[in-house]
Amino acid sequence: MSFDPNIERARFNMIEQQIRPWDVLDPAVLSLLAIVKRENFVPAAYRSLAFVDAEIPLPTADGAAESMLAPRVEARLLQEMAIAHHETVLEIGAGSGYMAALLAHKARRVITLEIHADLARFAAENLRRAAVLNAGVRQLDGAGGLPAEAPFEAVLLSGSVAAVPDALLAQLKVGGRLCAVVGQLPIMRAVRVTRTDEHNFACVDLFDTVAPRLRGFAEPSRFRF
Repeated sequence: MSFDPNIERARFNMIEQQIRPWDVLDPAVLSLLAIVKRENFVPAAYRSLAFVDAEIPLPTADGAAESMLAPRVEARLLQEMAIAHHETVLEIGAGSGYMAALLAHKARRVITLEIHADLARFAAENLRRAAVLNAGVRQLDGAGGLPAEAPFEAVLLSGSVAAVPDALLAQLKVGGRLCAVVGQLPIMRAVRVTRTDEHNFACVDLFDTVAPRLRGFAEPSRFRF
């Protein structure tokens, strides 16, 4: 693909004006954002929005409102995951495949689960065109994780949930960690949960943000009077 100075300027501005000021300072993460071409994972109708500080719609066949996370949220989660090259990562919510591509550049292997069949195909095709060979897409409801292939060194929820299910925490190796955006509008918070031993977990609050809901996860009961 030919070099387009306008696209490269927009990418540079995204990194320097949106992402770096949001405390994403890891040089490896910043350089990876310059290498993995975000615009190639955006639906064609929204390609002009690839570098804006906003979520990008991902149209689905059933009309469900899905979206890519804002670039600064993606970058901050990637940094907080601190993926090592020997690790296997489970992602819940493949979306366009962009986060899986970023993770795959740092991990040994990535498995990403997507509940929507059309988005699973879209993500798989984007990863294929980007020559990402160590990330695979499964069309599955990710709320229960992937117990048959657990445990994992890292689990990332690429969207928000009311609470992290115990079933996902149980799929972490000791020393493994899970990152997710947890809570209810208008207050949500990114957290990192680390499995400290077979029975215990340590949770750290990372930053306040909001993110679209992941499908299939339980919501708290609403009382009626």
